[in-house]
Amino acid sequence: MVEYIDDNEQLDRIFHALSDGTRREMLKLMAERERTVSELAEPFAMSLAAASKHVKVLEHAGLLHRTVQGRTHHCRLESDTMAQAMKWLKFYERIWTASFDALERELMGGLSEDE
Repeated sequence: MVEYIDDNEQLDRIFHALSDGTRREMLKLMAERERTVSELAEPFAMSLAAASKHVKVLEHAGLLHRTVQGRTHHCRLESDTMAQAMKWLKFYERIWTASFDALERELMGGLSEDE
């Protein structure tokens, strides 16, 4: 069961991790299947050290899980964390939508009175 995140620090980590295009692309790659850090680095022509830094940010945010087999690090997507962030966004989407709908009604009402 996905629960609503009410932890500002966790949300900060998630949205910080998602703020970088390279990390978002890495998540997209892991959505297809589990990847090694080498496989995640390859499309970006970056060093393993640079890819590992991105992986650590994603891991710290809870967006991926890393397992180590010998010298190989395997990364898989943690979809529950993304679902939690989506639930947080949906909560505010309802509020924003209601506010915009009220504004639209107010504006449309004002237009009909002037006509």
